[in-house]
Amino acid sequence: MSKSLKEGGFEPLLNPRSIAVVGASRREGKVGHAVLKNVVEGGFKGAIYPVNPQADSVLGLKCYPRVTDIGKPVDMAVIVVPAERVLEVAEDCGSAGVKVLVVISAGFKETGVEGARRESELISIAKKYRMRVLGPNCLGYINTSIGLNASFAHLMPLKGHISLVSQSGALLTALIDRAPIDGLAFSKIISLGNKADLDEIDYMRALAEDPETKVIVLYLEGINKGEEFIRVSREVSVKKPIVALKSGVTEAGARAASSHTGSMAGSEVAYNTAFRQFGVIRAESLDDLFDSATCFATQPIPKHRSVVIVTNAGGPGILAADACGRLGLRLAELGAEITRRLREVLPPAASIHNPIDLIGDAKADRYEAALKILSSREDLDAFVVILTPQAMTEAEEVAKLLVDFKSKNPSKTVVASFMGGVRLAKAISILREGGVPNYETPERAVKALSSLIRYEEVKEEQLKRLREGYPRYPIDRDLIREILDRAKRDERKFLMPDEVCEILRACGIRTAPTILARSDEEAVEAAEAIGYPVVLKVASPHITHKSDVGGVKIGLLTPAEVKLAYHEIMASVARFMPGAAVYGVVVSSMAPQGKEVIVGMHRDPQFGPLIMFGLGGVYVELVRDVSFRLAPLTRSEAVEMIMETKAYRLLKGFRGEPPSDIEAVVETLLKISMLSMEFREIQEIDINPLFVYEKFKGCLVVDAKIWW
Repeated sequence: MSKSLKEGGFEPLLNPRSIAVVGASRREGKVGHAVLKNVVEGGFKGAIYPVNPQADSVLGLKCYPRVTDIGKPVDMAVIVVPAERVLEVAEDCGSAGVKVLVVISAGFKETGVEGARRESELISIAKKYRMRVLGPNCLGYINTSIGLNASFAHLMPLKGHISLVSQSGALLTALIDRAPIDGLAFSKIISLGNKADLDEIDYMRALAEDPETKVIVLYLEGINKGEEFIRVSREVSVKKPIVALKSGVTEAGARAASSHTGSMAGSEVAYNTAFRQFGVIRAESLDDLFDSATCFATQPIPKHRSVVIVTNAGGPGILAADACGRLGLRLAELGAEITRRLREVLPPAASIHNPIDLIGDAKADRYEAALKILSSREDLDAFVVILTPQAMTEAEEVAKLLVDFKSKNPSKTVVASFMGGVRLAKAISILREGGVPNYETPERAVKALSSLIRYEEVKEEQLKRLREGYPRYPIDRDLIREILDRAKRDERKFLMPDEVCEILRACGIRTAPTILARSDEEAVEAAEAIGYPVVLKVASPHITHKSDVGGVKIGLLTPAEVKLAYHEIMASVARFMPGAAVYGVVVSSMAPQGKEVIVGMHRDPQFGPLIMFGLGGVYVELVRDVSFRLAPLTRSEAVEMIMETKAYRLLKGFRGEPPSDIEAVVETLLKISMLSMEFREIQEIDINPLFVYEKFKGCLVVDAKIWW
């Protein structure tokens, strides 16, 4: 934040005390009229200053020709003038000491080169006066807790505790229109527009400190500062839950990747990894986004992480139990005492085990009796209550009962699934008004509840990561810099195999002895220097799968075999990949066989180095047994990467085999992470295979590539 905002914390940004509407209009149908009317009618108690040189008053308020004519402090100026006048207005606001500009006006970088220039000038002016800018080209800003609707949305949302930050203004208008129907209630609604200055990261920081916000909801179309986003997400997620929906992440077409890692590290993988690793709960749809948000805004976080299902119909109860199973939620064990007491108050046909089926003729008193018994145990604190409209059902009474139950048991989490339509409308309204979220289906109710249960795990995980820190290892930075500079001088985007090995060894990663040979004579000399038996592999940045094109010869024992292998490799590669650049062959020692794994890095354009681990060898892309994390890695994250794969079972010792040196693999991952963070020009690293030997015997890089 700029110094002027720091002095008052985030207050001018979130809770301004005074508003100027620049471009306020007397004519209905104009955006400037709609914005001022929203500010006036929203119930904002602060000072409101319309600004329009052509009017003496608008909506009964004195109008000022310019912001500098107001003569009183202005925290926030909402600008609704043609784009070509915005710069002049921004200068005027800066001179008047305005702290925040909300630029609703369009006509900036979204329109092309001239608009982009205008946007750049706007930010230069803002920096000169230490103002912050929301927008331009945005819907505006809404804060229901202070009655501020500084937007051109057509109505004021219900007051609640969801704060929504959106990169789509059109999506916001649709959501605001539908919110009363769905019972969505908001604290803050922020339309980011072009994100010329303030973005989702700034508002995540601000909302983390906002007492009116219980959950931060993000609708994202793109993240410009990915590495900062994930760092801030980790810090914020230990204070408030963050639920995000990211659009536009599927691959439009196959990526021409240089490495195995790159071919598997698409945008979807990067976002999934970033959100999961750094504490953001990812929503799969708009329904999912707001189902979770409503649950967070109205319910406490369950402490005991097990679920009790109460229903008047067997089928929906089974659906809820299945959903729990799919989402990894545990059904609570009720125990002998609870089941005995349930048997005393429920009919013989009822199920007294979880899910608890009250059967179809259950009235409100049966729900009440069951819930009273269940509430007696502190560790039963997460409830899914299902109701279907049958002949005997007292839907409204059950709804009132649930609201009362929630009021008397504030530490318990209660979500409902009243399944029906017209007959249940009033009951559902009672639930919403009483702070009990209702979902159309049991699956949606369980999914929303799972977000709360997952959040407690997320919070613990992020706190652990913040305490843990990142391991450091000795590294020969001067040697690595020299190698990269040499490749730059040669205008190569890849490193030669011997250079790759030098870099890895400079990081403390053991590699097989490797020499690049450009002729059969050099290949023999290299083999003599290394010692037989040796392996020959084609040296080409364009050939990922060397064995597929006859580019590998193993177990060579004599100079004659080396010479023959050299010529066979060259002939085979020329036949199968005539366009590939070939720099000779790599001669390396015949390493003792170990368990084959892959370690890789692909530099994601949003989030930076994406580290990969999995089963290695020739089938890596077929098996796709891989896991990903973003660098920098903690030791725990490196261990988790390994444990998530089937390779872990192999390394632990499969079917009586001795365990492998997993700790050596962990250190390799951490060293690749450190290398990736320190040398940001390195774009891809592919180590395949990495041979892993028995415990305490380490691991060895057999083949590797680096692109920069």
